[in-house]
Amino acid sequence: MGFTGVDSEDAVAEAVVSVLERENARDFSLWPKLAESGLLSVALPERCGEDTGLLEVSMMLTELATDAVQSPALATLGFGVLPLAQAAPESLKQRIFPAVAQGAIVTAALNEPGAPFVATPRTVAVIEGGSVRITGHKVCVPYAESARWILVPTDCGVAVVESRAAGVRCVRSPGVSSAPEYSVYFEQAEIPVEQLLIDGAASLRQLAVATIGSVADGLLKGLLRVLAEHIRIHRRFGLAPAEVHAARREFEEVHDVSRLLQTASRSANRLLSQRNDHPDYDERVRDELGTLAHWIKAQLPAAMDRCHRLHGGTVTAEPFRRYHAQVEDLVRWLGDDSLRIFSALEKAEPSRA
Repeated sequence: MGFTGVDSEDAVAEAVVSVLERENARDFSLWPKLAESGLLSVALPERCGEDTGLLEVSMMLTELATDAVQSPALATLGFGVLPLAQAAPESLKQRIFPAVAQGAIVTAALNEPGAPFVATPRTVAVIEGGSVRITGHKVCVPYAESARWILVPTDCGVAVVESRAAGVRCVRSPGVSSAPEYSVYFEQAEIPVEQLLIDGAASLRQLAVATIGSVADGLLKGLLRVLAEHIRIHRRFGLAPAEVHAARREFEEVHDVSRLLQTASRSANRLLSQRNDHPDYDERVRDELGTLAHWIKAQLPAAMDRCHRLHGGTVTAEPFRRYHAQVEDLVRWLGDDSLRIFSALEKAEPSRA
C-alpha cells in the first residue's frame, strides 16, 4: 500500500474506509488492524519523506472520527510521531518509528494541573552530563500506561520518556469517553540527553491543536451523517411536513458549522505542512490555530447538542454517546479559556522549516 504522490490523502481515506468496512470494532481492538493495514506508517519519514505526512495523518484521523473510532491514533500520530519527525534526532526516530509501524503507542503529556496546553511548564528537566532527570506532574494524558514513549514538555524542551522507566508513575483518572486517561508523575525520571528535544515544544503544541481539529471535523461530520439518516427514516414514517421543514432548517445550520470547522481544520493543517521562513509565517500559524481552537471550543459542543435535540434521544444513547464523549474530551484537553491556547502559541519558540 503506497501513500505518496498527489493522491495520497484520497488513498489514505480509501484505506481507512476499507478497514472499517472489514472490521466491526470501533475501539482499541481496531488498533492492531490499523497496524496490519500499513496505515500507521503514513506519518513515518521512512515512508513519506521528511516534509510529508501531516495531511495524510489528518485525513486518517478525520475518517476514523467519522465513525467515532476510539483508538490511540490521535495520541500516537498527532501528539507523537509528527512532532518527533520534525524535532527528534535520527537515532531516536530509528528506535521509535519501526515500533509504531508495528502498533506501539506514543502519547504526549500536554496538560498540567490547572494549565491545559501549558506554555511555561512547571515540569523540570535537569541536565547532568549525558543524562536528564525529569520531575513534574502531568494530567489528562491519553493512553499513558499503554504507551511505550511519552512526550513531556518541560522547562528545557520536550523530553521523550519511556513510560516504564524508573521514576514514572501512571494513575488512572476519570474521563468522559472510553479512552484511558492518566495523571502521570515524574520523580527524577532519567533519560539520555539526546531524548531532550530543545526545540520541540512549538511544533508539539501546533501539531496537537491541528490534529485535534482533524478529529473534531470527523466527529461532527459523522454525527451529521447519522442524523441525516434518522431524519430521512422519520419522514418516511409520517413526521408532519412542518416538523420535517424545521428539522431540516436546524440541520442545515449545524451543517454550516461543520463546513466552517472543516475549512478551519484543513487550512491549519495545510499551512503547517508548508513550513517556510517567510516573515509572517509564524503569525499566520498562530491565527489559523487560534481560529481552529475557537471553533472547537465555542461552536462544536453546541452543534453536537443541537444534533441530539434533533434526534430526540439522550446523549447516552448509541451512537451519540461515542461522538459526544470524544468531543467532550477534546474540548477539555484544549481547556475552557480560549486565551490559554492563543497565549501558548504566542509563547512558543519560532517554527522551524
